[in-house]
Amino acid sequence: MLDANLTQQLKAYLVNIRQPIELVASLGDDAKSQQMGELIDEIAVLSDQITVVKADDKRKPSFMIRRAGTDIGVRFAGMPMGHEFTSLVLALLQVGGHPSKAAQDLIAQVQALDGEFHFETYFSLSCQNCPDVVQALNLMAVLNPGVTHTAIDGALFQDEVTERKVMAVPTIFLNGEPFGQGRMELEQIVAKLDTGATTRIAEKISQKDAFDVLVIGGGPAGGAAAIYTARKGIRTGIAAERFGGQVLDTMAIENFVSVPHTEGPKLAAELERHVRDYDVDIMNLQRAEKLIPATGEGGLHEVVFESGASLKARTVILSTGARWREMNVPGEDTYKNKGVAYCPHCDGPLFKGKRVAVIGGGNSGVEAAIDLAGIVAHVTLVEYDSDLRADAVLQRKLASLSNVRIITSALTTEVHGDGDRVTGLSYRDRNHDTVHQVELEGIFVQIGLVPNTEWLRDAIALTPRGEIEIDHRGHTSQPGIFAAGDVTTVPFKQIVIAMGEGSKAGLSAFDYLIRLPAEETKDWEEAA
Repeated sequence: MLDANLTQQLKAYLVNIRQPIELVASLGDDAKSQQMGELIDEIAVLSDQITVVKADDKRKPSFMIRRAGTDIGVRFAGMPMGHEFTSLVLALLQVGGHPSKAAQDLIAQVQALDGEFHFETYFSLSCQNCPDVVQALNLMAVLNPGVTHTAIDGALFQDEVTERKVMAVPTIFLNGEPFGQGRMELEQIVAKLDTGATTRIAEKISQKDAFDVLVIGGGPAGGAAAIYTARKGIRTGIAAERFGGQVLDTMAIENFVSVPHTEGPKLAAELERHVRDYDVDIMNLQRAEKLIPATGEGGLHEVVFESGASLKARTVILSTGARWREMNVPGEDTYKNKGVAYCPHCDGPLFKGKRVAVIGGGNSGVEAAIDLAGIVAHVTLVEYDSDLRADAVLQRKLASLSNVRIITSALTTEVHGDGDRVTGLSYRDRNHDTVHQVELEGIFVQIGLVPNTEWLRDAIALTPRGEIEIDHRGHTSQPGIFAAGDVTTVPFKQIVIAMGEGSKAGLSAFDYLIRLPAEETKDWEEAA
């Protein structure tokens, strides 16, 4: 199961195991069980700290990684390969006593949780958001004896997926009840369990002194801005709803100059690591709610967050990015994560052998249709315009697939369902003004992006599309407030462009600060 490269990597990692561990295997007679048995045996021979134990669990194939002589451990129901291979490696190390790199205050918070928390996470091997959830819950199970966690491959246990109405990954159950869906960091999970944490963190943030530069948003633009301002030696803070932004939801990245191929979560992790190399105060899980510009040039701007926290700064860089555009038709909200999805890579495996639609004929829509065609029974691509807008090479590939139907000049008007899940959609033929219905089980929406600027409408100038208006230096309509990335009027929403724009905004903010009148910069100069 492991090639020579993975075997060497894993062997190098396993020397860090400090306490003996057991791989407790529950296997059947099927092919997947045989593969899991092979994987377990291959892992065990790489370290004299690992032994294999046979057991009988309700899920086959599955195996538990357990610290010998204890109940400390985590379980995988399915093969933790693909994106989950890192989860496997970390579980082996952490159950084996290797310390986590998580913040010490967060570790203490997990250890202090009181109660019984039995988590189950449904994942897919192609989901780039799932590993964060799996790894966070695995760590909690290692740190706190009251926590258990089983990671379940939804594609392998389809009966469970159907019975529990799982139609998006990752999906988390706590003590048998739905707990959460989608990407969740360890901080988010703990905050949801420790209800007083949000207030405590908000109070702590509000006590911070004013920053010279406060970056709102932790995507490529925000990360680049923070690096450039921190390198100037000025006090920099970055507040983000989730560090990495929409890059975390991006699968293959093949146009990032000088890097032939990478993946969104990997790039986001490297970006955060780079930012942390500098003296940048990172405040995660903070969603901005209101911007209060300074009353005069050189004064302090204030940003208020949903958590109740507030921060002040001499300059602010807005880099809150964009999110997937929704269809805004009846039934979409009702069946979101019940058949309506926005990430074909993550949720596609859950629709194996079923009928789905892709809404949108641009590059992302056509790429989604091509990927899904290899998994599902049939794909219907619905495009509003009279022609597809994707690159010609993608259109040729799509046209070659026998299980894809393309409908153009079509406006999706409604999502249908039976109360539990999607059963179809309606669209209006724009050429003949007739309404048609398509029976299917899943809908993947790929119709572009919407800037995250609703909270800025009364503070700075926005375009009718909601983008922040900026000049060639990244300056907004308010002195001392800059913006960068997908949230702005800059064309071509690309990672490499966002990083360049963020760097420019950071340099512009520094230039603005050093050109303030002397009396307005005295405190800043003393601090620097």
